[in-house]
Amino acid sequence: MNGLLIFAHLLGAIVWMGGMAFVLLSLRPAAFAVLEPPLRPRMIFASLQRFFPLVWISIALLLASGLWVMAQTGFAHAPAAWHAMFGIGLIMMALFAHIYFAPFKRARRAAAEQDWAKVAKALQQIHPLVMTNFVLGWIAIAMITLWH
Repeated sequence: MNGLLIFAHLLGAIVWMGGMAFVLLSLRPAAFAVLEPPLRPRMIFASLQRFFPLVWISIALLLASGLWVMAQTGFAHAPAAWHAMFGIGLIMMALFAHIYFAPFKRARRAAAEQDWAKVAKALQQIHPLVMTNFVLGWIAIAMITLWH
C-alpha cells in the first residue's frame, strides 16, 4: 500500500513540477520568440486551460497520498522534512488556488469576450506566481531528499 501511495505522490509532483518547467522554460519563451502579440496570449491561455485541470488532479493526489502516509506514520513521529514538505505544499496549493480563481479567472472572462490584451495582462500576473511555485516545489524536493 505504501508503494502505491508513494507512486501517487510522485505522479502528482512530476505532473505539476514538469508542467511548470515546460510552461516556464519552453512554452512561454517560445511563444514570445515566435508568436506575434495577438496570437501569443491565445496560445498560452489555451495551454493553461489544458494544464490547470491536471494541476487540480495533482493537488488531490499529493494531498491525499501525503496525508495518508503521514497519518500511517503518525504526525508526531513523521520526520521533520515531511512536515516541511507538507507546509510548503500547502503554500503551493494556496498559491495555485489564487492563480486559478483570480488572474486566470480574469483571463477566462477576457477570452470569452475576445479581449486578448486583457488576457495577456492576466497571464503576465500569473507568470511570477507560477515562478514562485516552481521555486517552492524545488525547495520541497531538495528538503525531502537532502534533509536527514
